Amino acid sequence: MRYHNITTDDMKNGDGLRTVLWVAGCEHHCKSCHNPITWDPNGGVKFNINTLNELVSKLDKDYISGLTISGGDPLFPSNVSTVLMICQFYKHKFRNKTLWIYTGYKWEDIINDKIIFKILQYTDVLVDGEFIEELADIKYKWAGSINQRVIDVRKSLQEGKVILYETI
Repeated sequence: MRYHNITTDDMKNGDGLRTVLWVAGCEHHCKSCHNPITWDPNGGVKFNINTLNELVSKLDKDYISGLTISGGDPLFPSNVSTVLMICQFYKHKFRNKTLWIYTGYKWEDIINDKIIFKILQYTDVLVDGEFIEELADIKYKWAGSINQRVIDVRKSLQEGKVILYETI
């Protein structure tokens, strides 16, 4: 897997202050995408042990609420095995921090994929669906367009249906 950047102290891509891993590779090519440079799966740099160590050093701060994986698309086929490894490692090391994933794929289309299902086992919140410029709403919290859903993964898996994430 390749990635473009790791940002920290991010307040727009999930609840609280977050560290964000921006992966390479996306087949959706949404009109007016905020990050089209990440579409090319061969762009950016290779994710390796040094990258993982950098993530850990950024996530190890008490004030960081968790990790968000975005892009590109973390669930792009060439990303899923590395994303699964990151999720497993992250949830083992940072048990009290949350994991958010942004994807252009819809819940209904990914829930039955065996590897993605394993990723979801470690995910707290999934923001699904392609960005649609005509449905853009800057007031819609944590997503770019109102067709995208901010899904509470744990509750959705328990209930067997999509449950939207709600803040306290």
